[in-house]
Amino acid sequence: MISKELLQPFEYLFDSEIINNILNSASLKTFKKHEIIIDIGQNLSFVPFLISGNIKVLREDSNDHELLLYILEAGDTCAMSLTCCMAKSTSKIRAIADEDATVVMIPIISMKSWFHENESWRNFILQSYQVRFDEMLETIDTLAFLKMDARVFKYLSNQVKLSSTTTLEITHQEIAEDLHTSRVVISRLLKQLEREFNIKLGRNKITVLEF
Repeated sequence: MISKELLQPFEYLFDSEIINNILNSASLKTFKKHEIIIDIGQNLSFVPFLISGNIKVLREDSNDHELLLYILEAGDTCAMSLTCCMAKSTSKIRAIADEDATVVMIPIISMKSWFHENESWRNFILQSYQVRFDEMLETIDTLAFLKMDARVFKYLSNQVKLSSTTTLEITHQEIAEDLHTSRVVISRLLKQLEREFNIKLGRNKITVLEF
């Protein structure tokens, strides 16, 4: 059951019609950290709208290596899942809770009809496409133009902004998986960043000193 109070922080995004439509047709789900919300190859019957927490959106290659595309925050939806819904194709991405998350599941049929009938929803969807597209371009630029140590520090800086804390509870393996590299490489680069006084390393913790 979705309460109107739960949607109040997002009234700036939608008009009252869409708020009421979400209350009447959507469902609410909670996910623990690391739980899969959308998986590759899944037939989607819903579009996720994030109420709280963060969600990592990943691609996977033929060797099961994952690459982080972007991270969703409260008030976001996943443009890649929207594309799959519109094209009636299976999911090309994996969405994983980066921390405990609360998600509103909006049925595809509702999402499509609202797109044609409601301007505030249509603007929200189109803006979501643009934001996610810009983030994927940034990911491509990072892969193409930044050295690995700069990529690692940029990743940590982005995590600080998302979590609103300079001390991150994250393992070297988790960073390696998100950046599509090995734990050994990440550990070496983190030691280098620590020597340069950019970060301070702890047990499964990293404190970012400059960002």
